[in-house]
Amino acid sequence: MSIEGKSLKIGDNINTDFIISGRYKFAITDIKELAKHIMEDIDPNFAQKIVPGSSILVAGNNFGMGSSREQAPLVIKESGIAAVLSMQFARIFFRNSFNIGLPLIETDTSKIDEGDRLQIDLDKGCVKNLTKGIDLAIKPLPKFMQDLLQEGGIMNYYRKYGELKI
Repeated sequence: MSIEGKSLKIGDNINTDFIISGRYKFAITDIKELAKHIMEDIDPNFAQKIVPGSSILVAGNNFGMGSSREQAPLVIKESGIAAVLSMQFARIFFRNSFNIGLPLIETDTSKIDEGDRLQIDLDKGCVKNLTKGIDLAIKPLPKFMQDLLQEGGIMNYYRKYGELKI
């Protein structure tokens, strides 16, 4: 599986309230509408910077911490972000993301700047920073997790195969 796009860089310790503010938790139930408010407490214009299918969110350390709010990975995926790179993800956020088919990749993001062109190869275990001409190793994803991503999440996988092949 390969993903290519330009980086949108944010910092460390991005919690689920930064991804989607709690003030919208019950006020907006339509995920398409909710996605318009992604990261707005960090950058009010963040949603307008996303190029659906070819934007890669690049965070520092400890991305997705805080509550286990399922809307956080859902708005990232719905906004059109193709993948999220971080040095480390919060455990529940990590699992919620794979359940919906949102690729999360752990790597050293300090060598990636805003607007860098990236190519992620999950099969080879590498992120290429095409802008800087460097390769970054990634924490390998087991095949069954790649299969979940390929099918768009655990529910789609289960509908197609009827069981999880680990």
